[in-house]
Amino acid sequence: MQELMNIFKALSEETRLRILKLLEQGELCVCDIVSALDLIQPKVSFHLAALKEAGLIKDRKQGKWTHYRIDDSDFFRRFLLLSVLERIPREAGAEDRKRLEGFLESKASRDNVVPLSDKKRCAGRCK
Repeated sequence: MQELMNIFKALSEETRLRILKLLEQGELCVCDIVSALDLIQPKVSFHLAALKEAGLIKDRKQGKWTHYRIDDSDFFRRFLLLSVLERIPREAGAEDRKRLEGFLESKASRDNVVPLSDKKRCAGRCK
């Protein structure tokens, strides 16, 4: 019962739905998500932890970076996520997607040096 409650609790928060909508397109680094949502890194990490605890996302470490993706290994969670994400209007994540694309373009053009005016937003991990 607790497992089910964790899943629905994770899906009941707008920021978490925004993160899932971004991850629908594929794996992202924490800094990518921070930039797309225009939130501080600790807040994003808090929401990522809730999604991970619910078994909705997976992470992998690559050096000092942590990358997240949707965990599609469980049929129930995968079906539930597909159903939820399908109901989120495309326009709802348009601003997030636009910020993410701009961030990824500037990141790639500078050999993965992330230009942030406030390095605290990424807890010093974006160098």
